[in-house]
Amino acid sequence: MVPTDFQGYFAATAAGAAALIGLLFVAVSLRPESLLGSDASARGRAVAGSAFTALVNSFFVSIIALIPLTSLGYTAVVMAVLSLYATYQTHREPDRLQAGVTQLVAALAAYLCQLAVGCALVARPSDAGLVTAIAYLLIASFAVALKRAWILMGREEVAIPGTRTTPEAASEGPTGSYR
Repeated sequence: MVPTDFQGYFAATAAGAAALIGLLFVAVSLRPESLLGSDASARGRAVAGSAFTALVNSFFVSIIALIPLTSLGYTAVVMAVLSLYATYQTHREPDRLQAGVTQLVAALAAYLCQLAVGCALVARPSDAGLVTAIAYLLIASFAVALKRAWILMGREEVAIPGTRTTPEAASEGPTGSYR
């Protein structure tokens, strides 16, 4: 059971994920040949697929958490397994694997943690601490999705303390270098 204190949070994350999925569809529809066409790069498809997977995971975990008397543990487990499978499918080709090893590792870590916490929630469905852990894992999932969306916009780096944006990535503009 999800404590009532989390209803506002899960409502906000469900709405945010839905809005971002819509924006991702718009971004892809503006340049379908770059991401979905026969000439699309494996890297571009991997980046878009990874962003979509992270947002869909966040959306369904959040929306199902809002259903009264639902066990969030089963939802977290199912969505983690589906997200891990989608991530494997997205990155199984060598060209796609190079679409950002750091982001791939971050996504896998988030989904594996979600799987572990989900299993714990199945065993202890009223543990509010585990629900809090799922809430923080959704933030990690959003971070993965937003980083991937940023790459789709043609930016290879995000200004995170300890990292640098390359001049080439910053000057390439919206066409980007995800090819």
